[in-house]
Amino acid sequence: MNKTTFEITKMDCPSEENLIRMKLEGFTNINHLDFDIPNRKLFVYHTETSDTIETALAELNLGSQKTLTEISEQTQFEEYSNQKQLLWTVLAINFAFFIIEILTGWISKSMGLVADSLDMLADSFVYGISLFAVGGTVVKKKRIAKIAGYFQITLAIIGFIEVIRRFLNAEQLPNFSTMIIVSVFALIANGICLYILQKSKSKEEAHMKASMIFTSNDVIINLGVIIAGLLVLWLQSNKPDLIIGTIVFILVVQGALRILKLSK
Repeated sequence: MNKTTFEITKMDCPSEENLIRMKLEGFTNINHLDFDIPNRKLFVYHTETSDTIETALAELNLGSQKTLTEISEQTQFEEYSNQKQLLWTVLAINFAFFIIEILTGWISKSMGLVADSLDMLADSFVYGISLFAVGGTVVKKKRIAKIAGYFQITLAIIGFIEVIRRFLNAEQLPNFSTMIIVSVFALIANGICLYILQKSKSKEEAHMKASMIFTSNDVIINLGVIIAGLLVLWLQSNKPDLIIGTIVFILVVQGALRILKLSK
């Protein structure tokens, strides 16, 4: 059996892991996928050549690059199906915070929270695609991915329009305390999700869990909203909130485009 190592420069959280798993599903020459998210590496155990695998990964635009192919004698692997219960838990947490953030964001007039809620929804889509279509055909998964991708882009466009409207009109300042408090809890939730997803890993990799939390885009976004809340208080302006909202909406669209690639 061959073991090929890929560097995936844009793989910084379990969402990308799920995208890669779905992309490579159905490859009969692949025996196992092993992810090292903190170091942004993917180890593929396979037969035959790795050319088709390399091409499929390149289509995701995650910055994949093959670095090494070697012979491996490993034959026992942890089953991905064992992670289904963990994925359900993570899906529930992400969707719950989507509801919390979009409601508190709208009430507090914070576009940063609204945008972050869509990022949570994006993660929910990825986990949902993996779970709801388990046992189904590849065509079924691709159909679900297409619906999720376009729905996510639609929400992001609506968000962009609202940001522009608030830039052009005098609006009440967002509630900075709500922005900060909700984002802190979202930060904690993202940390819990990343921890849960790594419970199935070997104990030798447990030390990587903390670094995963700090390299996650979700965590960076949460910190960005917290900083924006502090700037709203300091500058007495809604511009920091609108700026972070715009940045997150862009990230949401990028995530949606990745999901849509699975439908091709």
